[in-house]
Amino acid sequence: MLPFVKNQHWVFRVPEFIKIQLLLFQVIASIGLFIFTGKSIWVWLIALFQIGLIIYHTYLLARFTKFYKKHDGEVKGLSGLKVISTNIYQFNQEFGRFKDFIRKEKPDIFVTIESNKDWELALREMEADYPYTEKITLENTYGMHLYAKAPFQKVTTHYFVSEDLPSIEAHFKTKDGDDFVLFCVHPPPPSPTEEETSKERDGDLLCIAKRTKEIDKPTLVVGDFNTVAWSKISELFRENSGLIDGRMGRGILASYHAKYWFFRTPLDLIFHSPSIFLKELSVLEHIGSDHFPISCTFCIDSSDCSQEEEVETITKEEREETEELISEGKKEESDNRSV
Repeated sequence: MLPFVKNQHWVFRVPEFIKIQLLLFQVIASIGLFIFTGKSIWVWLIALFQIGLIIYHTYLLARFTKFYKKHDGEVKGLSGLKVISTNIYQFNQEFGRFKDFIRKEKPDIFVTIESNKDWELALREMEADYPYTEKITLENTYGMHLYAKAPFQKVTTHYFVSEDLPSIEAHFKTKDGDDFVLFCVHPPPPSPTEEETSKERDGDLLCIAKRTKEIDKPTLVVGDFNTVAWSKISELFRENSGLIDGRMGRGILASYHAKYWFFRTPLDLIFHSPSIFLKELSVLEHIGSDHFPISCTFCIDSSDCSQEEEVETITKEEREETEELISEGKKEESDNRSV
């Protein structure tokens, strides 16, 4: 019940991450009530309450299963671009393993999240194949490096809520002549070991959502969002940006935690414009990090509006809530990061 409370303290926000695990426990608990307890009025009330939550969580997660309809992007005559986003974990020293992984997967663009000076130096040899780069080298676990085979038309580093929390806006042109924008993001998580609240995360994501809405080009947003696809902040992100969650109809695709299977949840998300069609979206092999890499192959067809029905609209109240969350995010000062 904690996520129903709008308080941004981590106590209320962290339970959003474990909806899948909670649903499993609720089913087990409900069965156990009928097998191992007497049939008092309290048992029936608790059972009804649990069943209500099971229905709610099933409804919440249903769109992220393969039973939900999706548009596969089988656009004929258009070549696909492959993008890989990886939170490499700053203290991971398996540089060779990651470079071998990139050589095997052969993406057109890849982004490393949490990459510091050691990672920048280790990946310099990759610049022979990926000569176009945007490097934000930080030692606070919020560094970010973008590597591309094709040149940028324009690239900008944003610091929406804090001078040590970057995001990248890169403009490209495909071989078919289509313009598109790639956003790379990594806001801080609400956590007992990191940020006490989700204020910076929420403000940063909503600033990015508003920025993508301003751009009149097909847009893809990738990265470690430090939230899950079914959270309230993800809903506000979709509504403010006019983008579609790439996971809809493709599965949960949990990317974190790579070492503890039972606690896995999808923190590395991908959102895209209606004119972008995903040919493939997948979680890839373990590369020594606490996150799995996530990969998408997409093409652009501005003439096909078949995905417009997936775009969500925003209400006046949600727009006001968005502005309030952005304001709070910009005011928040972290004492947990060092540049």
